Amino acid sequence: MLNATRITGFILMGFSAAPELQTVCGLFLLVMYLAVIMSNLLLITLITLDLKLQTPMYFFLKNLSLLDVFFISVPIPNFFINSITHNNSISILGCALQLFLMTSFGAGDVFVLTAMSYDRYVAICCPLHYEAIMSSGNCVLMVGVSWATGILFGALYTAGTFSMPFCGSMVIPQFFCDVPSLLRISCSDTLVVIYISLGIGFCLGMVCIICVVISYIYIFSTVLKIPTTKGQSKAFATCLPHLTVFSVFIATACFVNLKPPSRSASIADSLFSVLYTVLPPALNPVIYSLRNTDVKCALRSLQKILCPRGSLHLSVQSICPWYNASHFTTKLCNY
Repeated sequence: MLNATRITGFILMGFSAAPELQTVCGLFLLVMYLAVIMSNLLLITLITLDLKLQTPMYFFLKNLSLLDVFFISVPIPNFFINSITHNNSISILGCALQLFLMTSFGAGDVFVLTAMSYDRYVAICCPLHYEAIMSSGNCVLMVGVSWATGILFGALYTAGTFSMPFCGSMVIPQFFCDVPSLLRISCSDTLVVIYISLGIGFCLGMVCIICVVISYIYIFSTVLKIPTTKGQSKAFATCLPHLTVFSVFIATACFVNLKPPSRSASIADSLFSVLYTVLPPALNPVIYSLRNTDVKCALRSLQKILCPRGSLHLSVQSICPWYNASHFTTKLCNY
């Protein structure tokens, strides 16, 4: 055991030692955070309200968006508050809670994405049995297992990490608590518990990756046998967004959580930390909405409810009676 003072809290270094630059970074991440939250909540609302979106794929997508909202809400608001108060300290309990929540929601993301790959496999490779296999009960079961397994793994991972005593430098070169930084300041002679947790996480991650890869091997082989180009394009359009989100999340998570511990964060470390926390939740609603006709139709239906033609026409006429209100209405509510 190292002869050093035990640590009772940590200092989150963030992006810069300059308070002004730290505040700018905090405001920038806050804007991104609000945009991600609003887009994901809008997607959840559309899926919940529109009857055409009551399918297994969108059920998984709604849970994925919900996990993303929880995931990004753990580090970003805390960093923003720290940046404007210029107080970067965090208690051991706060750090443990942050690690538990981020690990739980991140693991839940991976499991839900894996379930979504199985859903796409059944839809494309076994279409005649799709309704029987992907019944509402089975979908709820898969999502429930994903959430429960994520929380269980988060608890195990956090307990393994904080079962060690910490000593030495209390500076964490990130804007959130990450395991590589905590391992660096551990003064335990043995790291068996945390390595067991890391091993379990690695095995679960590899199982999910293998399941996704196998699913897409069967999916691509089936799609390439479709005789028409239109049919192939439609099948790829439902699979590529999922594959993109899964690949980005796994790549950034591996870089952040499996990198060697260091005393100072490089520009690449900071960049990948932002990508890890912001990019996957931001990609989810964007790529599922840009080329998705069902989501666009649901959005138009919601616009019709919130922006009726007649009421907007009267409102504009009462405010600007000399203006051609009908033209203005057409521009704002053009369906």
